Amino acid sequence: MSDPYRILGVSKSASADEIRQAYRKLAKTYHPDANPGDAAAEEKFKQISAAFKLLSDKELRARYDRGEIDARGEEVAPHHHFRSARQGQKGEFTDIFSDLFSDFGARPRAARGADIQARLDIDFKLAATGGSHRLNLSDGRRIDVKIPAGVEDGKMLRLTGQGQKGQSGGPDGDLLIMLSIKPHRWLRREGDTVHLDLPVSIQEAVFGAKVRVPTLHGDVDVKIPPNSTSGTLLRLKGRGVRRPGKTAGDQIVRLMVDVPANDDLADRLRTWSPPAGYNPRKNLVI
Repeated sequence: MSDPYRILGVSKSASADEIRQAYRKLAKTYHPDANPGDAAAEEKFKQISAAFKLLSDKELRARYDRGEIDARGEEVAPHHHFRSARQGQKGEFTDIFSDLFSDFGARPRAARGADIQARLDIDFKLAATGGSHRLNLSDGRRIDVKIPAGVEDGKMLRLTGQGQKGQSGGPDGDLLIMLSIKPHRWLRREGDTVHLDLPVSIQEAVFGAKVRVPTLHGDVDVKIPPNSTSGTLLRLKGRGVRRPGKTAGDQIVRLMVDVPANDDLADRLRTWSPPAGYNPRKNLVI
């Protein structure tokens, strides 16, 4: 594998966040699920994942920068420097040949197992509240993956030792799982804030009402103020994404007045006259 910095398109002074952002962008572009049957894209994805694995590990990155390991994470063999034999010095040739042949007959070097990449599609609610999801691997294994609460789309989970077996006593590789969050029919997310467009009837909007509103953490009763219009925003404190150690996000409810197809309602509206000076677009300025 070539230089991991070049593969991710970042400089050697790049921060951890810059490396993570570059990886997510490339991983989405070259992921096998997005390029079915494209062997070149699959190989590119493997290189990107391997480069990110090395550079996202602070210790491995430092060792690579010092030249102690190569781009695959394997130890770099020390270079033997031939000393010039000066006349009258004994033992020079003995030292040279000792260096050259010291590795003959040695045991096979332990090698770390290769990492395995996988993609896991999860529901919106599971990503927000956390839980477990079963993943079927191509080698026939089934693994229950723990999804942390509040995980974001494109997050990479690492399961240590769940990759391919190591050789000659080397450690097993890891399983790298990229999470893809399915869109929700009603909810959308911005950070830890959850948004919901709530349909309400004309009567509820005009006269006000108490309605039941679904949230990630169960239904709650919400009071709709009288004379509410489409676009009115209501805030449900702490009903958004909840992550350990952080303040819970809110749920923003946007009221959307639903107008049914009803002949009786249409006849009544034909005889209705708006109050003097009424213009629903008077504040619309661009």
